[in-house]
Amino acid sequence: MIRAILRAAGFDPRRFPTAVSGWQRFTRDRERYRGMPGADAIPLGDDLPMLTEFGESSGHLGAYFFQDLQVAKWILTDQPQRHVDVGSRLDGFIGHLAVFREVDVLDIRPQPVAVPNVRFHQVDLSAELPPEWIACTDSLSCLHTIEHFGLGRYGDDIDPLGHLKGLEQLKRMVKPGGRFYLSTPIGPERVEFNAHRIFAASTVTGWFRDGWQIERFAVVDDATRLHPEVDWQSEAARNHHGCQAGVGILCAIRTSP
Repeated sequence: MIRAILRAAGFDPRRFPTAVSGWQRFTRDRERYRGMPGADAIPLGDDLPMLTEFGESSGHLGAYFFQDLQVAKWILTDQPQRHVDVGSRLDGFIGHLAVFREVDVLDIRPQPVAVPNVRFHQVDLSAELPPEWIACTDSLSCLHTIEHFGLGRYGDDIDPLGHLKGLEQLKRMVKPGGRFYLSTPIGPERVEFNAHRIFAASTVTGWFRDGWQIERFAVVDDATRLHPEVDWQSEAARNHHGCQAGVGILCAIRTSP
């Protein structure tokens, strides 16, 4: 419990030894800098120590990174008339889409910053879907979001069935013939309250058994490797494509009227 509170406050005990070592290096480097020719060319301001980045890689390429690239590529290929997103990362996936097209973004949380090519709408999908959003688009995305519905993490009401209710609302937004791009954690099924749910791969594909046709399925595995095309009906699906906490990414076409 204490570790969780510290992490929420921005303190990660696992990084403390690295920070101590980083402070020692910071103080040595600062003194060296001050003693070198040219150090007085630009006045020194207040110190702003960066203590944990000396040995890190050039960028953290996590599951979100590969998920966002994969789905943005699909949408660029599919070229829908309209694209609507619910709850995906504005500073990741939505930023990718906004480079080449307009996007309507729905989220339960406010967004006070205007972004070019992005039209923001504050909508709570746990409430009744407003009429203007019913069958409103031929292309809908909801990435790494459905697993949070009903857990209260983002200010939503607590509801153990929130993900299923939210899913039905999302499906209603897609026109017949339209595509729904969905991603969510996959692995042995469980709730890690109140962070997220992790679903069995068969659960995710089962959501699209009636009135939908799964067109594509991709996986980001536990080692953060992207598998852009997997057989979602294969034997590997029984073992969640080898994932304990990976990401399943699908594109499904609505076939029902």
